Amino acid sequence: MRILVVEDDALLGDALQAGLQQAGYAVDWVQDGVQADHALCGETYAAVVLDLGLPRLSGLDVLQNLRSRQSSLPVLILTARDTVEDRIRGLDQGADDYLVKPFDLGELAARLRALIRRSTGHANPVLRVGEVELDPAGHSVTWQGRPVDLAGREFTVLQALMLNAGRVLSRAQLEDKLYAWGQEVESNTVEVHIHHLRRKLFPGLIETIRGVGYLIPRDKAGD
Repeated sequence: MRILVVEDDALLGDALQAGLQQAGYAVDWVQDGVQADHALCGETYAAVVLDLGLPRLSGLDVLQNLRSRQSSLPVLILTARDTVEDRIRGLDQGADDYLVKPFDLGELAARLRALIRRSTGHANPVLRVGEVELDPAGHSVTWQGRPVDLAGREFTVLQALMLNAGRVLSRAQLEDKLYAWGQEVESNTVEVHIHHLRRKLFPGLIETIRGVGYLIPRDKAGD
């Protein structure tokens, strides 16, 4: 999943980027509100981690602009402003969650998982399609109760397809979830990951919709 981190503190931003990458996210990091506004207008993200005290354009202004475009993108405010009034204002402006600095990276990652899960209509923390189960917190996959070892980007592709079970995702949409800025995208990378998933799980799990993209049907079961 691809995340936007908006944080003007260089040390904290670097730590957030490294920590969330370690947790399996592709992370874009910007350091002021104008950059954040431009990124949110032009890129596709699963969630945003947003500081409030930003140069050039405040975090609340970034949030207001995002919601004015009718975007339902999950936003987690991460800030040193810890008064009840600050929290109420952030939530009333359209934030989905609020975490006060200093914070635990594990808690941040858990809150992001919950936000992404709810934004795609999933109440259960473990994704299930047929006999395939994916646990984002444990970064594990099982099929028919047996563990399946997946590489990091294979896991991300499978998670994206399971979160959107019943809906076709194009190759470009899957690439957007796999790569942050500056990472080289190989022309056939999605096809390679799909091939590996079919081999490691079962061939009929992921359907190719020719000229459109890839799909896991909601009721897909293993052979």
